Amino acid sequence: MSASHGSHPEFDISQELGLSDGEKQEAPDGTATHSPASQSRACHGEEQQKEEGADGAADGRADGKVELKETDCYDKLGFSYPWWKKWTILTVVVMVQISMNFNASFYASGITPIAKHFHIAKQAARVGQMDFLIAYGFGSEFWAPWSEEYGRWPVMQLSLFFVNIWQIPCALAPNFGTIVVCRALGGLSSAGGSVTLGMVADMWEPDRQQYAVAYIVFASVAGSVVAPIVGGFVTTFLSWHWNFWLQLILGGFVQAVHFWVPETRCSILVTREARKRRKQGEEVYSGDELKGKRVDIKYFATLWARPFVMFVREPIVLWLSLLSGFSDALIFTFLQSYEPVYKQWNFNTITIGLAFIPIMVGYILAWFSFLPWIHRHCRVLERDPDALQPEVRLYWLLWVAPLLTIGLFGFAWTSLGPKHHVHWIAPMIFSSCIAIANYSIYMATIDYMIASYGPYSASATGGNALARDFLAGIAAMYSVPMYKYMSKSLPLEWPSTLLGFLSIIFITPIYIFYWNGPKIREKSKFAQILASDRRKAGRRVSQCGSGDAGPEEYYFDP
Repeated sequence: MSASHGSHPEFDISQELGLSDGEKQEAPDGTATHSPASQSRACHGEEQQKEEGADGAADGRADGKVELKETDCYDKLGFSYPWWKKWTILTVVVMVQISMNFNASFYASGITPIAKHFHIAKQAARVGQMDFLIAYGFGSEFWAPWSEEYGRWPVMQLSLFFVNIWQIPCALAPNFGTIVVCRALGGLSSAGGSVTLGMVADMWEPDRQQYAVAYIVFASVAGSVVAPIVGGFVTTFLSWHWNFWLQLILGGFVQAVHFWVPETRCSILVTREARKRRKQGEEVYSGDELKGKRVDIKYFATLWARPFVMFVREPIVLWLSLLSGFSDALIFTFLQSYEPVYKQWNFNTITIGLAFIPIMVGYILAWFSFLPWIHRHCRVLERDPDALQPEVRLYWLLWVAPLLTIGLFGFAWTSLGPKHHVHWIAPMIFSSCIAIANYSIYMATIDYMIASYGPYSASATGGNALARDFLAGIAAMYSVPMYKYMSKSLPLEWPSTLLGFLSIIFITPIYIFYWNGPKIREKSKFAQILASDRRKAGRRVSQCGSGDAGPEEYYFDP
């Protein structure tokens, strides 16, 4: 580890951009510039990789077969798609992400009519929300490695198909047990953000991914807000069956649109190109073809276990996922206060749903707030791909994370109601602050993991999804009772005040991680393997794998 990676980041612009002292020189105008040594580093951006693909020849192997590598057909891969094609594909992926998060949140609006229809308590009806969220977290882990092995398109289509199928027995359920089982299966069938983020890695080089990641993260949080806004109208004017029929309609539409999206997984595209070239008389093989498709149980178990192994063994994945997960659970709990708080101003089911609009506004503001920082990072990386430490991606979060605490305390003490002459717009303003912090925590932690794990980002970010959905699922069971029973002995503002104090504990690790990130990365073995391979090769690890043993095989195989 270089000295620059061991130093503590400071709040001056050179450190914010991740430049070490040896890489800075004073220009005549007083600005910091790169030293000749840093400028002489191998800088393999998209253009240079295209040149490598054009000029390089496929490498020979000991078995006599010639391997077609990523650099030999770079112009056929997702990285070389025109910008309009990339963003069209990404927009469809955003629709998929919104649909899946809509499914997770929309059920909550039907809890009251479902409980009434099946003659059960509302708390019992919330089991259908809890089991979907918990299963959704495991589903993200389950699908991610399969998409890396067999391609994004078939995995996403299969996931959407099963999610949509399980909506039918829910809508026609003769008893509540059917809903519980089918909701759990629907959650387990949801591929989630890990696969969609993997598609970002398929089309953008690591130093150009941040704009796309910010778009995907916005879709993830926006879907959970659209659901309660729409849910108020559905609950008022339609029967509980439509809670599931609408999920099916949206899911079916999204699956139909996604059907026309091309495959983006690098290894699959290289295999297709190798087969095409063999038909033209050029005997070359992709890395997947040289390895051969393994169908033994041990291989499948290892493949499925990869995200869980990374979650447990990689400190980066573990701590950032827990940070993101606890923050999400905190916010999920806070949202359960909407009904008792806004009923003080005589809000009905529809207007309580509309009260979620300020949260959407907060998400949009947070998304836009990241864009100037992303632009700055891209400019630096164009000059030197090694100029930024991964911790730089947490820098903006240092400033906006306190909005979580400010928002919770502000919401708590403006939820006093009209009896204390407080206008209903006041708690909505503070809910926007909470939304800004929620988006920023999710965005920064995901971005950091993508920077650290590159081609294995789908497996790494699966841990983030597991933590967020699992902890939110647990929160679905305790959050409403917490507000209900605490409010009997204490004023309504105190449950949210408790969440405000807890948020101080949850955001503190952000600052610890920022200043001690290099040390934490040193303890993350797989991240170090990837970084070492990148330094040796002078470029990132291939997205497509190789016919030889890759870093993941040394790390994950027993």
